[in-house]
Amino acid sequence: MGATITEKILARHAGRASVTPGENVWCDIDILMTHDICGPGTIGVFEHEFGKDAKVFDNEKVVIIPDHYIFTADTKSHRNLDILRDFARRQGIKYFYDADFVRAGQGMPVPYRDPNATSYRGVCHAALPQNGHTRPGEILLGTDSHTCTHGAFGEFATGIGNTEAGFVMGTGKLWLKVPESMKFVFNGELPAHVMAKDMILHVIGEIGVDGATYAAMEFAGEAIFALNIDERMTICNMAIEAGGKSGIIAPDALTLEYVRSRTNKPFEPLLGDADAAYARVIEFDAAKLEPTVAQPHSPDLRATAGQLKDVAIHRSYIGSCTGGKTTDFIAAATVLAGRKVVVDTYIVPATVEVDSDLDRIQLGGQSLRDIFTAAGCRVGPASCAACLGGPVDTFGRANDPITVISTTNRNFPGRMGHKDSRVYLASPLTAAASALTGKITDPREYVTGKPIGRVR
Repeated sequence: MGATITEKILARHAGRASVTPGENVWCDIDILMTHDICGPGTIGVFEHEFGKDAKVFDNEKVVIIPDHYIFTADTKSHRNLDILRDFARRQGIKYFYDADFVRAGQGMPVPYRDPNATSYRGVCHAALPQNGHTRPGEILLGTDSHTCTHGAFGEFATGIGNTEAGFVMGTGKLWLKVPESMKFVFNGELPAHVMAKDMILHVIGEIGVDGATYAAMEFAGEAIFALNIDERMTICNMAIEAGGKSGIIAPDALTLEYVRSRTNKPFEPLLGDADAAYARVIEFDAAKLEPTVAQPHSPDLRATAGQLKDVAIHRSYIGSCTGGKTTDFIAAATVLAGRKVVVDTYIVPATVEVDSDLDRIQLGGQSLRDIFTAAGCRVGPASCAACLGGPVDTFGRANDPITVISTTNRNFPGRMGHKDSRVYLASPLTAAASALTGKITDPREYVTGKPIGRVR
Protein backbone atom coordinates (compact mmCIF):
# COMPACT_ATOMS: atom_id res chain seq x y z
CA MET A 1 0.00 0.00 0.00
CA GLY A 2 1.33 3.42 -0.96
CA ALA A 3 1.34 6.68 0.97
CA THR A 4 -0.47 9.99 0.56
CA ILE A 5 1.42 13.21 -0.07
CA THR A 6 0.79 14.27 3.54
CA GLU A 7 2.17 11.01 4.94
CA LYS A 8 5.27 11.30 2.76
CA ILE A 9 5.98 14.86 3.89
CA LEU A 10 5.63 13.98 7.57
CA ALA A 11 7.73 10.83 7.19
CA ARG A 12 10.56 12.77 5.56
CA HIS A 13 10.54 15.39 8.31
CA ALA A 14 10.46 12.71 11.00
CA GLY A 15 13.42 10.89 9.47
CA ARG A 16 11.23 7.85 8.84
CA ALA A 17 10.70 5.64 5.81
CA SER A 18 6.95 5.80 6.41
CA VAL A 19 4.31 6.90 8.88
CA THR A 20 0.77 5.74 9.62
CA PRO A 21 -2.30 7.85 10.40
CA GLY A 22 -2.72 8.15 14.17
CA GLU A 23 1.01 7.92 14.92
CA ASN A 24 2.74 10.73 16.81
CA VAL A 25 6.10 11.71 15.36
CA TRP A 26 8.76 14.35 16.03
CA CYS A 27 9.08 16.51 12.94
CA ASP A 28 11.63 19.10 11.87
CA ILE A 29 9.86 22.34 10.94
CA ASP A 30 10.85 24.41 7.91
CA ILE A 31 8.94 27.63 8.62
CA LEU A 32 7.23 29.08 11.70
CA MET A 33 4.97 32.07 11.07
CA THR A 34 3.35 34.37 13.58
CA HIS A 35 1.65 37.78 13.47
CA ASP A 36 0.56 40.69 15.63
CA ILE A 37 -2.37 38.85 17.26
CA CYS A 38 -0.53 35.74 18.45
CA GLY A 39 3.09 36.82 18.16
CA PRO A 40 3.36 38.48 21.58
CA GLY A 41 1.90 35.39 23.27
CA THR A 42 4.25 33.08 21.36
CA ILE A 43 7.22 35.25 22.33
CA GLY A 44 6.07 35.15 25.95
CA VAL A 45 5.99 31.34 25.94
CA PHE A 46 9.37 31.13 24.23
CA GLU A 47 11.08 33.48 26.68
CA HIS A 48 9.43 31.88 29.72
CA GLU A 49 10.52 28.38 28.73
CA PHE A 50 13.91 29.06 27.13
CA GLY A 51 14.99 32.29 28.80
CA LYS A 52 14.98 35.96 27.94
CA ASP A 53 18.38 35.69 26.30
CA ALA A 54 17.68 32.46 24.39
CA LYS A 55 17.94 32.51 20.59
CA VAL A 56 15.31 31.19 18.18
CA PHE A 57 16.14 27.93 16.42
CA ASP A 58 16.82 29.72 13.10
CA ASN A 59 16.41 33.45 12.50
CA GLU A 60 15.65 32.84 8.81
CA LYS A 61 12.94 30.25 9.47
CA VAL A 62 10.88 32.35 11.90
CA VAL A 63 8.71 34.69 9.81
CA ILE A 64 6.81 37.50 11.54
CA ILE A 65 4.09 39.34 9.60
CA PRO A 66 1.95 41.97 11.35
CA ASP A 67 -1.35 42.17 9.47
CA HIS A 68 -4.51 41.96 11.57
CA TYR A 69 -4.87 45.20 13.52
CA ILE A 70 -2.59 47.58 11.63
CA PHE A 71 -4.57 50.54 10.33
CA THR A 72 -6.00 51.60 13.66
CA ALA A 73 -5.47 54.19 16.38
CA ASP A 74 -5.90 51.50 19.04
CA THR A 75 -2.94 51.75 21.44
CA LYS A 76 -3.06 48.09 22.48
CA SER A 77 -2.70 47.06 18.85
CA HIS A 78 0.32 49.36 18.56
CA ARG A 79 1.77 47.81 21.71
CA ASN A 80 1.65 44.40 20.05
CA LEU A 81 3.65 45.79 17.15
CA ASP A 82 6.21 47.22 19.54
CA ILE A 83 6.66 43.79 21.15
CA LEU A 84 7.22 42.17 17.76
CA ARG A 85 9.59 44.92 16.65
CA ASP A 86 11.73 44.64 19.80
CA PHE A 87 11.88 40.85 19.59
CA ALA A 88 12.79 40.84 15.91
CA ARG A 89 15.57 43.34 16.57
CA ARG A 90 17.02 41.37 19.48
CA GLN A 91 16.82 38.07 17.60
CA GLY A 92 17.99 39.35 14.23
CA ILE A 93 14.87 37.94 12.54
CA LYS A 94 15.56 38.21 8.81
CA TYR A 95 11.93 38.07 7.70
CA PHE A 96 10.11 40.53 9.92
CA TYR A 97 7.70 42.46 7.71
CA ASP A 98 7.47 45.48 9.95
CA ALA A 99 4.41 47.72 9.81
CA ASP A 100 6.72 50.58 10.73
CA PHE A 101 4.45 53.25 9.28
CA VAL A 102 2.18 52.81 12.31
CA ARG A 103 3.10 55.13 15.15
CA ALA A 104 1.36 55.06 18.51
CA GLY A 105 -0.36 58.33 19.35
CA GLN A 106 -0.62 59.50 15.74
CA GLY A 107 -4.16 58.28 15.17
CA MET A 108 -5.23 56.59 11.93
CA PRO A 109 -2.21 56.18 9.65
CA VAL A 110 -2.29 57.19 5.99
CA PRO A 111 -3.07 54.09 3.86
CA TYR A 112 0.10 52.45 2.63
CA ARG A 113 0.69 52.51 -1.14
CA ASP A 114 4.39 52.40 -2.05
CA PRO A 115 5.81 48.84 -1.76
CA ASN A 116 9.36 50.26 -1.66
CA ALA A 117 8.69 52.59 1.27
CA THR A 118 8.60 49.92 3.98
CA SER A 119 8.84 46.19 4.44
CA TYR A 120 5.14 45.82 5.28
CA ARG A 121 3.54 43.19 3.05
CA GLY A 122 -0.06 42.63 4.15
CA VAL A 123 -2.04 39.56 5.20
CA CYS A 124 0.24 36.70 6.23
CA HIS A 125 -1.49 33.96 4.22
CA ALA A 126 -1.16 35.86 0.96
CA ALA A 127 2.19 37.47 1.80
CA LEU A 128 3.99 34.23 2.67
CA PRO A 129 3.81 32.76 -0.86
CA GLN A 130 4.38 36.12 -2.55
CA ASN A 131 7.62 36.49 -0.60
CA GLY A 132 8.90 32.97 -1.23
CA HIS A 133 8.16 31.26 2.09
CA THR A 134 5.93 28.47 0.75
CA ARG A 135 7.68 25.52 -0.89
CA PRO A 136 6.52 22.03 -1.95
CA GLY A 137 7.47 19.16 0.33
CA GLU A 138 8.05 21.33 3.41
CA ILE A 139 6.27 21.81 6.75
CA LEU A 140 4.98 25.28 7.55
CA LEU A 141 3.32 26.01 10.88
CA GLY A 142 1.63 29.25 11.84
CA THR A 143 -0.21 30.74 14.81
CA ASP A 144 -3.34 31.18 12.72
CA SER A 145 -5.94 28.59 11.83
CA HIS A 146 -5.90 29.55 8.15
CA THR A 147 -2.25 28.57 7.80
CA CYS A 148 -3.72 25.58 5.93
CA THR A 149 -3.82 27.97 2.94
CA HIS A 150 -0.26 26.99 2.07
CA GLY A 151 -1.14 23.41 1.34
CA ALA A 152 -1.95 24.86 -2.09
CA PHE A 153 1.80 24.64 -2.71
CA GLY A 154 2.09 20.94 -1.95
CA GLU A 155 3.35 21.33 1.60
CA PHE A 156 1.99 20.33 4.99
CA ALA A 157 0.73 23.56 6.53
CA THR A 158 -1.42 23.91 9.62
CA GLY A 159 -2.26 26.28 12.43
CA ILE A 160 -0.93 25.80 15.96
CA GLY A 161 -1.36 27.53 19.31
CA ASN A 162 1.00 29.92 21.05
CA THR A 163 2.36 27.24 23.38
CA GLU A 164 3.27 24.94 20.51
CA ALA A 165 4.69 27.86 18.53
CA GLY A 166 6.84 28.93 21.48
CA PHE A 167 8.29 25.42 21.59
CA VAL A 168 8.95 25.39 17.83
CA MET A 169 10.56 28.83 18.12
CA GLY A 170 13.10 27.38 20.51
CA THR A 171 13.68 23.94 19.03
CA GLY A 172 12.59 23.87 15.39
CA LYS A 173 10.65 20.69 16.12
CA LEU A 174 7.11 19.65 17.03
CA TRP A 175 5.34 16.46 18.05
CA LEU A 176 2.67 15.94 15.38
CA LYS A 177 -0.07 13.38 15.06
CA VAL A 178 -0.24 12.01 11.52
CA PRO A 179 -3.70 12.83 10.15
CA GLU A 180 -5.74 10.46 8.06
CA SER A 181 -6.33 11.78 4.55
CA MET A 182 -9.61 12.51 2.81
CA LYS A 183 -9.69 13.10 -0.94
CA PHE A 184 -12.04 15.49 -2.71
CA VAL A 185 -12.03 15.01 -6.47
CA PHE A 186 -13.60 17.57 -8.81
CA ASN A 187 -14.14 15.99 -12.21
CA GLY A 188 -14.86 17.91 -15.41
CA GLU A 189 -14.91 21.63 -16.13
CA LEU A 190 -16.22 24.42 -13.92
CA PRO A 191 -18.82 26.84 -15.31
CA ALA A 192 -17.56 30.39 -15.85
CA HIS A 193 -19.79 31.71 -13.05
CA VAL A 194 -18.31 29.35 -10.44
CA MET A 195 -15.12 30.10 -8.50
CA ALA A 196 -12.97 28.27 -5.96
CA LYS A 197 -14.98 29.83 -3.13
CA ASP A 198 -18.11 28.14 -4.44
CA MET A 199 -16.24 24.82 -4.62
CA ILE A 200 -15.03 24.86 -1.02
CA LEU A 201 -18.35 26.14 0.34
CA HIS A 202 -19.99 23.24 -1.49
CA VAL A 203 -17.59 20.77 0.14
CA ILE A 204 -18.13 22.21 3.63
CA GLY A 205 -21.89 22.18 3.10
CA GLU A 206 -21.64 18.56 2.03
CA ILE A 207 -19.64 17.22 4.99
CA GLY A 208 -20.28 19.80 7.73
CA VAL A 209 -17.94 21.87 9.89
CA ASP A 210 -16.75 18.70 11.64
CA GLY A 211 -16.76 16.41 8.61
CA ALA A 212 -12.98 16.39 8.22
CA THR A 213 -11.91 16.77 11.86
CA TYR A 214 -8.12 16.41 12.11
CA ALA A 215 -7.93 15.09 8.54
CA ALA A 216 -5.66 16.18 5.72
CA MET A 217 -8.09 17.35 3.05
CA GLU A 218 -6.50 16.58 -0.31
CA PHE A 219 -8.06 18.23 -3.37
CA ALA A 220 -7.65 16.74 -6.83
CA GLY A 221 -9.28 16.33 -10.22
CA GLU A 222 -9.37 18.19 -13.52
CA ALA A 223 -11.21 21.20 -12.13
CA ILE A 224 -8.71 21.65 -9.29
CA PHE A 225 -5.64 21.57 -11.53
CA ALA A 226 -7.32 23.96 -13.96
CA LEU A 227 -7.35 26.60 -11.20
CA ASN A 228 -4.63 29.22 -10.92
CA ILE A 229 -2.57 29.65 -7.74
CA ASP A 230 -4.88 32.28 -6.19
CA GLU A 231 -7.86 29.98 -6.51
CA ARG A 232 -6.02 26.94 -5.17
CA MET A 233 -5.13 29.01 -2.10
CA THR A 234 -8.83 29.80 -1.58
CA ILE A 235 -9.66 26.08 -1.59
CA CYS A 236 -7.01 25.15 0.98
CA ASN A 237 -7.61 28.26 3.10
CA MET A 238 -11.02 27.02 4.20
CA ALA A 239 -10.09 23.41 4.99
CA ILE A 240 -10.16 24.39 8.66
CA GLU A 241 -13.84 25.34 8.31
CA ALA A 242 -14.59 21.64 7.82
CA GLY A 243 -12.43 20.76 10.83
CA GLY A 244 -9.46 19.79 8.68
CA LYS A 245 -5.95 19.65 10.09
CA SER A 246 -4.70 20.78 6.70
CA GLY A 247 -5.64 21.21 3.07
CA ILE A 248 -3.29 20.15 0.31
CA ILE A 249 -3.02 20.09 -3.47
CA ALA A 250 -0.26 18.09 -5.15
CA PRO A 251 2.33 20.35 -6.79
CA ASP A 252 2.31 20.51 -10.58
CA ALA A 253 4.21 22.54 -13.18
CA LEU A 254 2.22 25.67 -12.29
CA THR A 255 3.15 25.32 -8.62
CA LEU A 256 6.83 24.87 -9.37
CA GLU A 257 6.87 27.84 -11.76
CA TYR A 258 5.26 30.10 -9.15
CA VAL A 259 7.54 29.03 -6.29
CA ARG A 260 10.74 29.25 -8.34
CA SER A 261 9.80 32.76 -9.42
CA ARG A 262 9.57 33.80 -5.75
CA THR A 263 12.56 32.09 -4.12
CA ASN A 264 15.93 30.59 -4.93
CA LYS A 265 15.90 28.34 -1.88
CA PRO A 266 16.07 24.61 -2.71
CA PHE A 267 13.08 22.36 -2.17
CA GLU A 268 12.08 18.81 -3.08
CA PRO A 269 8.45 18.22 -4.11
CA LEU A 270 6.63 15.07 -3.11
CA LEU A 271 3.62 13.35 -4.66
CA GLY A 272 1.29 10.76 -3.20
CA ASP A 273 1.19 7.20 -4.53
CA ALA A 274 -1.57 6.03 -6.86
CA ASP A 275 -2.45 3.22 -4.43
CA ALA A 276 -2.47 5.40 -1.29
CA ALA A 277 -5.25 4.70 1.21
CA TYR A 278 -7.78 7.40 2.06
CA ALA A 279 -10.30 7.44 4.88
CA ARG A 280 -12.84 8.70 2.38
CA VAL A 281 -12.95 9.76 -1.26
CA ILE A 282 -15.72 12.11 -2.40
CA GLU A 283 -16.21 13.01 -6.05
CA PHE A 284 -17.99 16.01 -7.52
CA ASP A 285 -19.17 16.87 -11.02
CA ALA A 286 -17.68 20.34 -11.43
CA ALA A 287 -20.04 21.23 -14.28
CA LYS A 288 -23.05 20.93 -11.97
CA LEU A 289 -21.78 23.35 -9.29
CA GLU A 290 -23.63 26.61 -8.78
CA PRO A 291 -22.78 29.90 -7.07
CA THR A 292 -22.85 28.91 -3.42
CA VAL A 293 -23.44 30.90 -0.23
CA ALA A 294 -22.91 30.03 3.44
CA GLN A 295 -25.67 31.45 5.62
CA PRO A 296 -25.24 32.87 9.14
CA HIS A 297 -23.73 31.77 11.40
CA SER A 298 -21.77 28.80 10.12
CA PRO A 299 -19.76 28.03 6.96
CA ASP A 300 -21.66 24.77 6.42
CA LEU A 301 -25.14 26.33 6.18
CA ARG A 302 -25.07 25.97 2.41
CA ALA A 303 -27.51 27.39 -0.10
CA THR A 304 -27.26 28.47 -3.71
CA ALA A 305 -27.26 32.19 -4.44
CA GLY A 306 -30.49 31.70 -6.34
CA GLN A 307 -32.22 30.24 -3.31
CA LEU A 308 -31.38 33.39 -1.33
CA LYS A 309 -32.47 35.95 -3.94
CA ASP A 310 -34.90 37.62 -1.54
CA VAL A 311 -32.29 38.24 1.18
CA ALA A 312 -31.55 41.98 1.36
CA ILE A 313 -28.03 43.12 2.26
CA HIS A 314 -26.64 46.38 3.65
CA ARG A 315 -23.02 45.82 2.67
CA SER A 316 -20.77 43.88 0.33
CA TYR A 317 -17.22 43.16 1.50
CA ILE A 318 -14.60 41.88 -0.95
CA GLY A 319 -11.25 41.17 0.69
CA SER A 320 -9.29 39.01 3.18
CA CYS A 321 -6.78 36.19 2.70
CA THR A 322 -9.62 34.18 1.16
CA GLY A 323 -11.16 36.76 -1.14
CA GLY A 324 -8.69 39.64 -1.44
CA LYS A 325 -6.23 38.25 -3.98
CA THR A 326 -5.65 39.60 -7.47
CA THR A 327 -7.87 37.00 -9.12
CA ASP A 328 -10.69 37.88 -6.73
CA PHE A 329 -10.57 41.53 -7.75
CA ILE A 330 -10.39 40.76 -11.45
CA ALA A 331 -13.55 38.69 -10.99
CA ALA A 332 -15.32 41.43 -9.05
CA ALA A 333 -14.28 44.06 -11.59
CA THR A 334 -15.76 42.11 -14.50
CA VAL A 335 -19.13 42.37 -12.75
CA LEU A 336 -18.83 45.97 -11.54
CA ALA A 337 -17.33 47.57 -14.67
CA GLY A 338 -19.65 50.26 -16.02
CA ARG A 339 -22.17 49.73 -13.23
CA LYS A 340 -22.98 51.32 -9.85
CA VAL A 341 -23.31 49.60 -6.49
CA VAL A 342 -26.44 50.27 -4.44
CA VAL A 343 -25.03 49.30 -1.04
CA ASP A 344 -21.80 50.15 0.77
CA THR A 345 -19.13 48.06 -0.92
CA TYR A 346 -15.64 47.62 0.52
CA ILE A 347 -12.59 46.54 -1.49
CA VAL A 348 -9.67 45.39 0.70
CA PRO A 349 -6.56 43.97 -1.02
CA ALA A 350 -4.79 41.23 0.92
CA THR A 351 -1.26 42.49 0.27
CA VAL A 352 0.61 45.50 -1.04
CA GLU A 353 1.40 43.48 -4.16
CA VAL A 354 -2.31 42.97 -4.78
CA ASP A 355 -2.86 46.65 -4.01
CA SER A 356 -0.41 47.59 -6.75
CA ASP A 357 -2.20 45.17 -9.10
CA LEU A 358 -5.34 47.27 -8.70
CA ASP A 359 -3.45 49.98 -10.61
CA ARG A 360 -1.42 47.73 -12.91
CA ILE A 361 -4.18 45.49 -14.28
CA GLN A 362 -6.68 46.95 -16.70
CA LEU A 363 -10.02 45.78 -18.04
CA GLY A 364 -11.45 47.62 -21.01
CA GLY A 365 -8.89 50.41 -20.69
CA GLN A 366 -9.58 51.05 -16.99
CA SER A 367 -7.53 49.97 -14.00
CA LEU A 368 -9.22 47.74 -11.46
CA ARG A 369 -9.01 50.58 -8.95
CA ASP A 370 -10.70 52.99 -11.34
CA ILE A 371 -13.45 50.44 -12.03
CA PHE A 372 -14.14 50.05 -8.33
CA THR A 373 -14.03 53.77 -7.66
CA ALA A 374 -16.34 54.54 -10.58
CA ALA A 375 -18.76 51.89 -9.33
CA GLY A 376 -18.94 53.65 -5.95
CA CYS A 377 -16.84 51.22 -3.93
CA ARG A 378 -14.57 52.18 -1.03
CA VAL A 379 -11.02 50.89 -1.45
CA GLY A 380 -9.00 50.29 1.72
CA PRO A 381 -5.35 49.58 2.55
CA ALA A 382 -3.89 46.09 2.34
CA SER A 383 -4.65 44.28 5.60
CA CYS A 384 -7.01 41.82 7.31
CA ALA A 385 -9.28 44.83 8.02
CA ALA A 386 -12.78 43.76 9.15
CA CYS A 387 -12.39 40.00 8.65
CA LEU A 388 -11.62 39.48 12.35
CA GLY A 389 -13.82 42.32 13.57
CA GLY A 390 -11.04 44.51 14.91
CA PRO A 391 -11.05 47.79 16.84
CA VAL A 392 -14.00 50.12 16.27
CA ASP A 393 -12.06 52.22 13.74
CA THR A 394 -11.25 49.20 11.55
CA PHE A 395 -11.97 49.74 7.86
CA GLY A 396 -15.20 47.97 6.89
CA ARG A 397 -16.09 46.86 10.41
CA ALA A 398 -19.80 46.37 11.05
CA ASN A 399 -20.54 48.71 13.96
CA ASP A 400 -24.29 48.25 13.55
CA PRO A 401 -26.38 45.05 13.27
CA ILE A 402 -26.35 44.84 9.48
CA THR A 403 -26.46 42.09 6.86
CA VAL A 404 -23.22 41.61 4.91
CA ILE A 405 -22.26 39.46 1.97
CA SER A 406 -18.55 38.78 2.23
CA THR A 407 -15.69 36.94 0.54
CA THR A 408 -14.12 36.21 3.95
CA ASN A 409 -13.88 32.73 5.45
CA ARG A 410 -15.98 32.86 8.63
CA ASN A 411 -19.45 34.10 9.44
CA PHE A 412 -19.61 33.48 13.20
CA PRO A 413 -21.44 36.03 15.39
CA GLY A 414 -19.24 39.11 15.83
CA ARG A 415 -16.74 37.97 13.23
CA MET A 416 -16.95 41.24 11.30
CA GLY A 417 -17.77 43.47 14.25
CA HIS A 418 -21.28 43.78 15.69
CA LYS A 419 -22.40 40.53 17.30
CA ASP A 420 -25.87 40.77 15.74
CA SER A 421 -24.64 41.32 12.19
CA ARG A 422 -25.52 38.56 9.73
CA VAL A 423 -22.68 37.55 7.43
CA TYR A 424 -23.21 35.52 4.26
CA LEU A 425 -20.08 34.01 2.70
CA ALA A 426 -19.79 34.00 -1.08
CA SER A 427 -17.43 34.28 -4.04
CA PRO A 428 -16.19 37.63 -5.37
CA LEU A 429 -18.52 37.22 -8.36
CA THR A 430 -21.55 36.74 -6.11
CA ALA A 431 -20.50 39.51 -3.70
CA ALA A 432 -20.06 41.95 -6.59
CA ALA A 433 -23.37 41.02 -8.24
CA SER A 434 -25.15 41.40 -4.90
CA ALA A 435 -23.63 44.87 -4.45
CA LEU A 436 -25.41 45.93 -7.66
CA THR A 437 -28.86 44.77 -6.58
CA GLY A 438 -28.90 45.09 -2.78
CA LYS A 439 -29.92 41.45 -2.53
CA ILE A 440 -28.01 38.18 -2.70
CA THR A 441 -27.70 37.66 -6.43
CA ASP A 442 -26.62 34.79 -8.66
CA PRO A 443 -23.81 36.32 -10.75
CA ARG A 444 -24.23 34.26 -13.89
CA GLU A 445 -26.17 36.98 -15.74
CA TYR A 446 -23.20 39.33 -15.23
CA VAL A 447 -20.53 36.85 -16.29
CA THR A 448 -19.40 37.07 -19.89
CA GLY A 449 -16.21 36.07 -21.64
CA LYS A 450 -13.55 33.70 -20.35
CA PRO A 451 -13.74 32.09 -16.89
CA ILE A 452 -11.78 33.86 -14.15
CA GLY A 453 -8.92 32.13 -12.32
CA ARG A 454 -8.31 29.29 -14.76
CA VAL A 455 -4.99 28.22 -16.26
CA ARG A 456 -6.58 25.99 -18.87
